Amino acid sequence: MTHHRGLTADDSVATAAAVAETLFADAAERDVAAAFPAAALRLLHESELMMAPFPVRLGGTGLVEPAAVDALVSVLRLVGGGDLSVGRLYEGHVNAVALVGRYGSAAQLERLAEDVRAGGMSGVWNAEGAEPAGLVPEDAGWRLAGRKILASGVGSVSRPLVPVARDGVTLMTLPRLAPGERADLSRWTAQGMRSTATGTVDLAGLPIGPDDIVGRDDDYRRQPTFFGGAWRFCAVQLGAIDRLLDLYRADLVRLGRGADPYQRQRVAACATAAETAALWVGRAAGMVAAEARPVAEILAYVGLTRGVVERAGLDTMEAVHRGLGLGAHLRPHPVERVCRDLATYLRQPAPDGAMADAAATVLASPEPARTLWRPA
Repeated sequence: MTHHRGLTADDSVATAAAVAETLFADAAERDVAAAFPAAALRLLHESELMMAPFPVRLGGTGLVEPAAVDALVSVLRLVGGGDLSVGRLYEGHVNAVALVGRYGSAAQLERLAEDVRAGGMSGVWNAEGAEPAGLVPEDAGWRLAGRKILASGVGSVSRPLVPVARDGVTLMTLPRLAPGERADLSRWTAQGMRSTATGTVDLAGLPIGPDDIVGRDDDYRRQPTFFGGAWRFCAVQLGAIDRLLDLYRADLVRLGRGADPYQRQRVAACATAAETAALWVGRAAGMVAAEARPVAEILAYVGLTRGVVERAGLDTMEAVHRGLGLGAHLRPHPVERVCRDLATYLRQPAPDGAMADAAATVLASPEPARTLWRPA
């Protein structure tokens, strides 16, 4: 089925800018509820941002296509600035659609688009616990076994992309889940990102047919898109850094403290951190999309980007806390919630390993520093 609407990835950026302010206005209520943000996801559906990652022919705006990478950076940044929990869920949805589009069949992508158009959503559930996910042969297909942990959107994500092990390789599966099915949210007690509905999902017995297998053996782990895709969560984190700077300077102006030299010094530091992070994220996204450089160089740059964004987030939170004092730690000040969310979301897997691998690539390169990431 073909859907032509004439919208572009730039239209998605404009939509995200408007949606972000609505997300921010309601974020405190979602944080208190600490439940899946159903109303926020309905807003993303109504605004057509959930369809945006699909090709134009399927009713999207081609947001995950290489030529649209700058627009995707902006959309993720804006949604993250509205609400990091919603940004996390949206980034997972975008990632899943991109993986099906890259490695799956045209029919699989069309079926996923139909499901999303009908109100469904996707996400990527990869983290393994004590019972790793796998495939068990059964009749003409398979059934899933095991569990996934730290899966965002459990109980609400209807078409997750679930990588599983089979005979020493990783396969991507697209099971169907009913609302509330198989979800255990009891262990998600994090201080921030409370409305991501992150938990454990029991996969045992879910049927998987040939049409539910996406791509070939180990496609999920192909580089540079596997590790290189980390730039997307960096873009979401960047949105929260932007928001903190906006909240900080708004308070200084409201309180008449903008002329204080120490406050100005902090504002300058925050602005520098945000812009530095933005430049790194934009360049990392472009390098992954283009795939024009050696894989090791691309992954090294993305690894360094993770470190840059983490440092920018930590420095910005410290400066804002110092500048606003105790008030920034008291509800209902939005800085209190945004900092809790950002501090939690910055805790991504293996940050030291990412930096160590990047350093190894830099050490092994014969290029002078000025040409490490660009033509001589």
